[in-house]
Amino acid sequence: MKLRAAALALSIALLPSLSAAADWSPEQWKHQDTLQFRTDCPDEGEHWSYVWLVVLDGDVWIRLGGQAGGRVDCSSTKPLTTIKIFGEEFANVELVNTPDMAERVAAAMAEKYSTDIFVRYMNHPYTMKVVPKAP
Repeated sequence: MKLRAAALALSIALLPSLSAAADWSPEQWKHQDTLQFRTDCPDEGEHWSYVWLVVLDGDVWIRLGGQAGGRVDCSSTKPLTTIKIFGEEFANVELVNTPDMAERVAAAMAEKYSTDIFVRYMNHPYTMKVVPKAP
């Protein structure tokens, strides 16, 4: 009984530090190469996609090709998803298609990733701003 009470007290004491570790902090991720996002399409089930990211003006941006974009479109949680980045997981994140940022995001991707010289010529129908939502 005392052991359970001690474990509960320790868990409660750690809660603030755990939630603080999960703060949304794009500037600390600008040197990260990828993030993962979750989709849940009826014919496929749960799937985690890895994509490149850039941070512009304090926001996280991703660029999706047809396959990843199709998964976003059919996901049962659309427009919300869960992302994993830098060892943290964030639920209730919205992927907002922002076509007017396509050129700027593409230029940032080209600057950040040397292999973008090949990737930039592929079709990227979605330029997505990654926006956390309140739980």
